Amino acid sequence: MSENKETKKMKESLFYTPKHISKRVSAEEIQAADGFCEKYKGFLDKAKTEREAVKEIIAEAVKNGFSQYEKGGKYAPGDKIYVNNRGKAAMLAVIGKKGVSEGAKITASHIDSPRVDLKQNPLYEDSELALFKTHYYGGIKKYQWTAIPLALHGVFVKTDGSVVNIKLGENENEPKFAITDLLPHLGAEQGKRPLASGIKGEELNILIGSRPFDNSDEGDNIKLNILKILNEKYGVTESDFLSAELELVPAHKASDIGFDKSMIAAYGHDDRICAYTSLMAVLDAGTPDKTLIAVFADKEEVGSDGNTGLNSDFMKNFIWDLAKAEGLDGYEALSRSECLSADVNAAFDPTFPDVLEKKNASFLNKGIVVTKYTGARGKADTSDASAEYTGKIRALLEKNNIVWQTGELGKVDEGGGGTVAKYVANLDVDVIDVGVPVLSMHSPYEIVSKLDVYMAYKAFLAFNG
Repeated sequence: MSENKETKKMKESLFYTPKHISKRVSAEEIQAADGFCEKYKGFLDKAKTEREAVKEIIAEAVKNGFSQYEKGGKYAPGDKIYVNNRGKAAMLAVIGKKGVSEGAKITASHIDSPRVDLKQNPLYEDSELALFKTHYYGGIKKYQWTAIPLALHGVFVKTDGSVVNIKLGENENEPKFAITDLLPHLGAEQGKRPLASGIKGEELNILIGSRPFDNSDEGDNIKLNILKILNEKYGVTESDFLSAELELVPAHKASDIGFDKSMIAAYGHDDRICAYTSLMAVLDAGTPDKTLIAVFADKEEVGSDGNTGLNSDFMKNFIWDLAKAEGLDGYEALSRSECLSADVNAAFDPTFPDVLEKKNASFLNKGIVVTKYTGARGKADTSDASAEYTGKIRALLEKNNIVWQTGELGKVDEGGGGTVAKYVANLDVDVIDVGVPVLSMHSPYEIVSKLDVYMAYKAFLAFNG
């Protein structure tokens, strides 16, 4: 028996029932989302590390009329400036008609992703194989990083101050690198380990070579050959590893997923998906009333500490300097500011339903996720946005016909996680997490919906308006 029309109408008006984006947008908007994501995939392929992301962000900014910020400079409404923080974090700003007198509108994302770093003295030879020792960065499932093609990215900084950039393994004709694993025939004892320690940190060794320098019986002859190759190609010696930052990242490109090509799989959606969408939103902004600031931070995956992370003062100092140039106190500009902490959330996975509480989980294709609080268990390590600010963002999204949903990062006692929101909130700024739902988060091959990506761009653009 069909439901009473009046009852159905009442349910539609009173129930909270997020729907698939395709039921709420036009065919033209779906086409626009697909086009937007083609450029996003290109960004992912070019920006697999925080250093590369900064280069791409600043290059796009310069193409769009941004110039480097000069402390103490006088800026007028509509001026566009950027800050490069040590090549590993960045900020873009568009000066508003009211400057920062009524605060700034801040979008804060991060551009670092979980990966495998080289140790400072990594190169060794064992059993006539050359390998690198590593120290993983951020929250990874270590077993996911074995037996996949890896590329080497990063820098050597030599004692004379010169910087040697490395990016090897991305092109078809370039060598790749790999972490080996046991074959199942000999993996019985390994299989008895708990999944979290199926591969141990000290077993994440990178295979890099197997041919000797010559046919002599001298020791470390294969290691010598690797150093000879590195010296000829990059002009470095083994001691230059001591002042290097070298990262192993997946060598694959971003690609469409599904027969319908509705999703994107790639390394680094967390959180370059929010970095790219907030970047495009600030580039597409006109001259706003309030100054817009887009922050692209480093070190979020390891706690946001360090001078390129948002637990430092680099954003605060920039806003204080803008305020000082306008004859204002910096703390007043901050206290009048508002922020979207642009970070991802865990999408509901029907294969693993037990870790998420379905009524408060986010889903692919139901829009951008507004996460009121993150943290773990008893809301530890979260800023927990106020109901007033949550309501303000909710109204903004609905006014601009942006499809959105709410979400938590897992069941109450299951685990959890954090974002940069608490560090921004500690500056007396209203802040809430807004981002894209992700499947297989923190893996080498994360998956998102193209429609959700486009909704993120629209949300940040509306916030900047």
